[in-house]
Amino acid sequence: MIIRIGYAPGSDLPDPARLASLVLGLEREGFDSLWVSERATGPVGDPVVVLTYAAALTSRIRLGTAVLTVPGRQPALLAQQLASLDLLSGGRLLPAFGLGIRNAGEQQAFGVDRHERAALLEEVLPLLRRLWSEDSVTHDGPRYHYTGLRVLPKPAARRFDVWMGGASDPELRRTGRLADGWLAAFTTPAEAARGRELVLRTALEAGREIEDEHFGAVVPYHRGPLDDAAGERFARARAVRGPAVPDDVVPSLEGLDAHLRRLIDAGISKFVLAPVHRPADWDTELADLRDATLHLQTTRSTK
Repeated sequence: MIIRIGYAPGSDLPDPARLASLVLGLEREGFDSLWVSERATGPVGDPVVVLTYAAALTSRIRLGTAVLTVPGRQPALLAQQLASLDLLSGGRLLPAFGLGIRNAGEQQAFGVDRHERAALLEEVLPLLRRLWSEDSVTHDGPRYHYTGLRVLPKPAARRFDVWMGGASDPELRRTGRLADGWLAAFTTPAEAARGRELVLRTALEAGREIEDEHFGAVVPYHRGPLDDAAGERFARARAVRGPAVPDDVVPSLEGLDAHLRRLIDAGISKFVLAPVHRPADWDTELADLRDATLHLQTTRSTK
């Protein structure tokens, strides 16, 4: 199994000096990838803009969205935007998509009723694949209608391996039917194993195949005790799956090695480490993470 370890800065503001320090440190220390989350009402900034800035500073690390909200975005413009970033970065983009978080402010920002999101994603994801690979697209769907539409540029490989997030059974089944990989978040090793099995079983039932190494997890970690604010965020993130022992989901820095090994045993091979608390200094943080985890990484991107 090929193990890859990336990093997500969490809720850090997109300050240019701090972002430069982070992405250059990730490249220097040998991490596989940078991942940026989507919060229209939060401090992290637009994920495509942040990743474009990171791409301009680096040449090797891959660039992921964890995860990009699809419902509410125009598919033709989204296809062009992501393909442009992929080309400019030398084919380093790793798109992971989702419905968006269960938050009234986020749903207002994207202009989509929460009950419409799943149907939109079901229509848009296959359409994006066509817009990336076909010279012209004719589509007459429930929401979008195109006649001979040509969208340029195309991604470097004229396609993406598209990953999806989600934790509920409907989201896992949708991943099996539509996506090329699953990116879990705030999951226990037992839940990761069950989710992986459901995705694979659904893909098989749909006549599809998902590669064994296309299963990943966002792994939050902490230094020192979890404070009340972090505990509240943990409880909100666990709302779909119910209570869990915090250490089974959010390990300490010292416990990361053992936690990642348990996830590897569950069939997870791509990891996105995310700090619960804002690091004071990226050089120190990444050096400590390197020592704690990168001995588990079995490959290094040559992009």
